[in-house]
Order: sequence, then C-alpha cells, then structure tokens
Amino acid sequence: MIKKITDGDQLLALIVSHQFSEPGIHFFTPDQLSQQLAYMRHPVGKHIQPHIHNSVPREVEYTQEVLFIRKGKLRVDFYNVQQDYLESYILESGDVILLVTGGHGFEVLEELEMIEVKQGPYVGEQDKTRFTGISAEQVNIVTLGNN
Repeated sequence: MIKKITDGDQLLALIVSHQFSEPGIHFFTPDQLSQQLAYMRHPVGKHIQPHIHNSVPREVEYTQEVLFIRKGKLRVDFYNVQQDYLESYILESGDVILLVTGGHGFEVLEELEMIEVKQGPYVGEQDKTRFTGISAEQVNIVTLGNN
C-alpha cells in the first residue's frame, strides 16, 4: 500500500506501508526527484549484476528525507509550503516515508526507533525554517487506506 500526500498537484510525501509486498522492483518516485525511493523483492538465487555508480553532477534544491520506522509509532503532521496544516498520518514499525516538500512535524506515540536518510552535506539550522505547528485539538488523522 502506497499513499501519496499532496497539496493540489504538489507531492509532499510518499508513505510505503509495511504491508506493501510485490515481486520485482517498484520505484515510487518520479525520475526528477533528487531522492529516489524504490522497493525490491527478489526470489532466492536472483543475481544483480555488479556495478558502480558514475559521477553525475546533480543539483539539490531542497532537502528530502526518508524515515524508516523500525519500532514504535509516530504521528506525522503535514503542512503545505505556506505552513498551513493539512492532515496527519500514523506510521508504525516497518513503514517508510519519503518527505519531499512542504512542512512536517512529528509526535512520538510509542517509543520509537527510526533511521533517517537525507542528502548532505547538512548545514544545521540554515537547512530549515521552524514554525509553530498545530495543537492536539487540531489533529486530523487520516488512515493509510483513505484518500
């Protein structure tokens, strides 16, 4: 199960549910994104030819990050680029999210272990603009099965 979080036609995030399981290679991201996300499932004995990645100049305009939820539950609050709240989702063990653009905030609902992957080099506070998020009363949780 894949959920695209959008604001109009702008992609804010992609959530890959821990329930997703299909054979082969599935890229979830359009080619132009600076962070690519794919799922791979291969049978025993599948060979992947050895390869190296060539030096290709790339320009990264926005930091995009991938979170792998190893354990626990995390609420993700989504905001558009104007910092207006849109909706929230709950991620759990095994879920993966690619944060593409817009804003996001988090609340840990169960003790959490996660891995974050993002482009570097990291430039500290220059890398983000912090803003005041929603209150608990404003949270609108959407389940992964809903649009």
